[in-house]
Amino acid sequence: MVDMSSYAAFLVAAFALCVTPGPDMMFIVAMGGRGGPRTGVLAAAGVACAMFVHTVAAALGLSALFLSLPALYHALRWAGAAYLLYLAVKAFRDRGAAVEEGGPAEPGRRRAFWQGAVTNLLNPKVILFNVAFLPQFVDPGLGHVREQFLVLGLTITVMGFAVDGSVGLLSGKLSSLLRRSRRVARGLNVFTGTVFTALAVRLSTQG
Repeated sequence: MVDMSSYAAFLVAAFALCVTPGPDMMFIVAMGGRGGPRTGVLAAAGVACAMFVHTVAAALGLSALFLSLPALYHALRWAGAAYLLYLAVKAFRDRGAAVEEGGPAEPGRRRAFWQGAVTNLLNPKVILFNVAFLPQFVDPGLGHVREQFLVLGLTITVMGFAVDGSVGLLSGKLSSLLRRSRRVARGLNVFTGTVFTALAVRLSTQG
């Protein structure tokens, strides 16, 4: 179904992309820093699931709409920026009460998955990435083009989750030690809000 030489090249390129710090990784670091290891991993899982949704959309040809309808692209871009600003405001308003591992932060962990998914789904750059990157490793001559898209998409999704999940786990473990102090907990929330604000500005200013 997939040419193995192209697939090997795809693995190398995908790994390089996954380990390169970007908006998703910064989001996961911020979530892990704010809520602990499980929050970081769940945020990474949400991002990964959204990434696979983007892949399915690319395989079905839906992502091509953004190339022909610029207004749709910009509408989604502004929606994503607004959502990130909403998360930033919530982080800034959090007073940063110190919590113990396994304590009252559990609801935040459950929300982390959906926040990661929504943030990624509302990023049109990810959609265009699938349109530009994945087709380079799809060989129409082998047939089953949609299936090739799905194999490549599932591969980069699993790889991305392995990398991002590890990052979320490590950042969360560090934060679990620091959050025993109310002052440090408040500082982590300010850091999280700052990261979300920066990501919102980045998304809204890049056309």
